[in-house]
Amino acid sequence: MAGHVFVSGGSGYIAGFLIRQLIAEGWNVNTSIRNLRREAEVRDWLGVDNSKLKFFAADLMSDDGWAEAMAGCSHVAHVASPLPSNAPKSDDELIIPAREGALRALRFAHAAGIKRFVMTSSVAAIAYGHGKGKQHFSEADWTNVESPDAYAYVKSKTIAERAARDWVAANAPQMEYVTVNPSLVLGPLLAADFSTSLEAIKKLLDGSMPGIPNLGFSVVDVRDVADLHVRCLTLPNMAGERFVAAGPFLWMREVAAILKEGLGADGKKVPTRGLPNFLVRLSALFDPVIKQVVGELDNVRDTSAQHAKDVLGWQTRDPKESILDTARDMIRLGLVKT
Repeated sequence: MAGHVFVSGGSGYIAGFLIRQLIAEGWNVNTSIRNLRREAEVRDWLGVDNSKLKFFAADLMSDDGWAEAMAGCSHVAHVASPLPSNAPKSDDELIIPAREGALRALRFAHAAGIKRFVMTSSVAAIAYGHGKGKQHFSEADWTNVESPDAYAYVKSKTIAERAARDWVAANAPQMEYVTVNPSLVLGPLLAADFSTSLEAIKKLLDGSMPGIPNLGFSVVDVRDVADLHVRCLTLPNMAGERFVAAGPFLWMREVAAILKEGLGADGKKVPTRGLPNFLVRLSALFDPVIKQVVGELDNVRDTSAQHAKDVLGWQTRDPKESILDTARDMIRLGLVKT
């Protein structure tokens, strides 16, 4: 199956690999970026058949461009959502564009007669606010946004997905709406403009982390996340579905060991000793990236992708491959000095 699909946020990490796979499988793709001055740059690093790819200017907070971008399409993959490297000044900096962008995309999709709408959500909409006693999660779980551990990004993804599902139920019940909920996305880079999700690998590689904090996350490869989106766009009976996109849960010390073993001399700055929690909290006073994850210390949020494997036949690659591909591309692109 192939047709005409709109992918929002075409300069983003997941969207780039999704566009590549869709075009490789014969789709024509319309995509949006906020500023068309970046079109040549994005085309260059996507490296696809340019005759099958059209760019449109569209922003999550404006109606301009969305109708034109979806014209002639039968499917939508709404991938665009704010993902900051620093903690926002207020939660609304993330919540409002995430929610309003999703609703805007849905309104224009409905007006354009879109049959299938796949939205990129996150395990952030699943695995927070349940207390430390709960460590294993599935699509049946929803984050409690009233919880103290639901920080701005977590709230934005949860509120946006809930709002989107409510809107579809009330306004477009015939539209097949499905979400993909990835965990921490790693893997190769298409360009030096890298995703915030890769920051942990960068900090391990460049020596800016004096030790290894007691943090962990479920890891998934960006190529596998793109593939899951394609399956959601093409396979039957997707209405109302929700799929976790996650591989195994790994502690950061396990990630560091993979880097040490796999990179040889290029991994010489990767720390080997643990970092006590009190030092992580102290570092958070000076590092906005660390500040966002202090609440994750000692937490296990193991999200199962068994549903996607059972229903869609989806598989994930070895996380070692994803971790080492991330590191090698960061080194190749000059993002870290080893």
